[in-house]
Amino acid sequence: MNYQHQGLASGKWRALTLPEQMANIGSEVFRSIKSKEKKDERSAQLAFERALELFDLSLQDPKNRKRFIEIARARETFIDFFKYDNQYKQSAQSINNYFLNFNYLARMGV
Repeated sequence: MNYQHQGLASGKWRALTLPEQMANIGSEVFRSIKSKEKKDERSAQLAFERALELFDLSLQDPKNRKRFIEIARARETFIDFFKYDNQYKQSAQSINNYFLNFNYLARMGV
């Protein structure tokens, strides 16, 4: 597979804690949403693809097995919000708030 995050895909991603992984995913999610709001479709699409790549790396990480459903649901919710009809009725703010919690946990070293 052709990864945009070559270094992370080669094994560095698994060295990160789940909060660190989710905070990094949140950065790409935030970039994709902000780019879409600015009508920069190319940047939005690239950030969207990077976010999905990071979600997938987290889903493949054995230490996240017990959190698989949560990670998969966050991925599904983000895709629905970004590409489809937003059936889960999320806002950009609610999605960003979800990931900001992981940012806090990662900074606390949890």
